[in-house]
Amino acid sequence: MTDSLQSSFQRIQISEEDFKNVESVEDKIPILAKSAHASCHSQKLRDVSPICVIVVGMAGSGKTTLMAALQRSLGVPKSSEDHSEGHASDAQQSQREQGSRSEPIGYCLNLDPATKLVPFGASIDIRDTVDYKEVMKQHRLGPNGAIMTSLNLFSTKFDQVISILEKRAYKEALPPLAEASSTSAPVNKSLDYILVDTPGQIEAFTWSASGSIITSALASSFPTVLAFVVDTPRCVASLNTFMSNMLYACSMFYRTRLPLVVVFNKCDVSSGEVCMEWMSDYEKFQEAMDDFMASDGSDYYASLTRSLSLVLDEFYQTLHRVAVSAVTGDGIAEFWEVVNKAADDFEEDYVGDLKCRVEEQKARQRAIAKGGLARLKKDMEHE
Repeated sequence: MTDSLQSSFQRIQISEEDFKNVESVEDKIPILAKSAHASCHSQKLRDVSPICVIVVGMAGSGKTTLMAALQRSLGVPKSSEDHSEGHASDAQQSQREQGSRSEPIGYCLNLDPATKLVPFGASIDIRDTVDYKEVMKQHRLGPNGAIMTSLNLFSTKFDQVISILEKRAYKEALPPLAEASSTSAPVNKSLDYILVDTPGQIEAFTWSASGSIITSALASSFPTVLAFVVDTPRCVASLNTFMSNMLYACSMFYRTRLPLVVVFNKCDVSSGEVCMEWMSDYEKFQEAMDDFMASDGSDYYASLTRSLSLVLDEFYQTLHRVAVSAVTGDGIAEFWEVVNKAADDFEEDYVGDLKCRVEEQKARQRAIAKGGLARLKKDMEHE
């Protein structure tokens, strides 16, 4: 056989191998495999997989306090193999002994390496892996630089975190996608929610490479929702602060492409209904803006805020919103209802877009294989 034919056959073999790899890509992306299992049993994705809630927000908005309130509203995993046993409250310890539970089960992660006190039982804690003060000392970094470096170091091993979460989330390993059918046994999950607390310096997580890696890794394995926590009293007191929070929520929504829930915290101090009304009624916001300009006198900033409100009015329609109080527990039940709706959006939008990209990749590989066959046929005709 000539060198030309040998080269053509090599191209075909490579193309076919790539093609086979792409055909099995659904098995390699856990969220697509789970979506397929859910479809086989006419279920929603959140019925077969725990929902991952990444809690983000400006410093002082009450993220960690909200995490503690959310954990109190959930049950704890029956397994006591992780170190959260020592952090759990006495009430949770007694609940653990009661055996079977009817409430949803939660699993918490702490990704803030600089915090001294975690008021919730973190089953996975970045502080157990990375020493924040030692990072500052060895690399001669400031506080924010040390937080980003700690997250970078932790993200290099985040595949192990995903493996732990998968083991905790299911009593049995998911069967291969090829074996999934309407007659196979439905998926039995052990967890309902995975809660992730992030650093108080929001930019250290949302705009860093490690933040993108961690978010993408979670979204490729579980239906993932961003919970953007807002300091309601400060927003009510200043429309400029409200608009700054909405702009940040907008940037995070389009950066991650994940469903976003705006959580108006501290509603026991100021009602979150006011802010939610501004989001749903443009005229109400303009009236509030007129009153704010009359009292504040900052014409330039207020004019900018007014212009931005018109731009963001359509963006508000894509956001979920809820008012809660992390201190009193008000609105927590409504929070979980909104999170479930956002998880349905994840299945429709994020997973749907991922499936389209996989199909595009398959189409490109088929085109490559077809082109290789055409070149082979042409070489054989010349011979």
